[in-house]
Amino acid sequence: MTRTRALTEYGPLILFFVCNYVWGIMPATAVLVAATVIATAYTVYTERRIPWMPVIGAVLVSIFGGLALLFDDAFFLKIKPTVATLLIAAGLGIGLLFRKYFLRTILDGMLELDETGWRNLTVYWICAFCIMAAANEIAWRTLSTDGWVTFKAFGLTGLSVLAAIGAAPLMKAVRGRES
Repeated sequence: MTRTRALTEYGPLILFFVCNYVWGIMPATAVLVAATVIATAYTVYTERRIPWMPVIGAVLVSIFGGLALLFDDAFFLKIKPTVATLLIAAGLGIGLLFRKYFLRTILDGMLELDETGWRNLTVYWICAFCIMAAANEIAWRTLSTDGWVTFKAFGLTGLSVLAAIGAAPLMKAVRGRES
């Protein structure tokens, strides 16, 4: 991952984390929405294509962040990771039912897997997204707002990294069989 890509993906989250501790959750939410929209627009401009995951993420951050700001209620922001991960899991699940492996489209030729490999990888990520949704639900219901912000910035990011690492053997095993 290039520095620019890392900055556009994680920069808004880091700004959100810092701003929350300096000014509180609502100003941090406004910064998160603005930074996410700017970072996504920059990504679209520089890549000259629409990267669907960041765009969908920016839309969801804008909707849930906007609702949080409009109603002055962090609840909307806190449920965004749950809703987002469950929507992704549901989309992957619907694709799985119709043997349309959306991960193949999202990863755009980065992996060469057979049908079994795509199915296994899809099931794996459905489970991973459901676990992340459950973790977020537990976190926002049991932690203070500041505790949840820390969990969002580091816990969910860590879970995503662990899930990606966990997927590696699945991809190797299938690739190894094809060779």
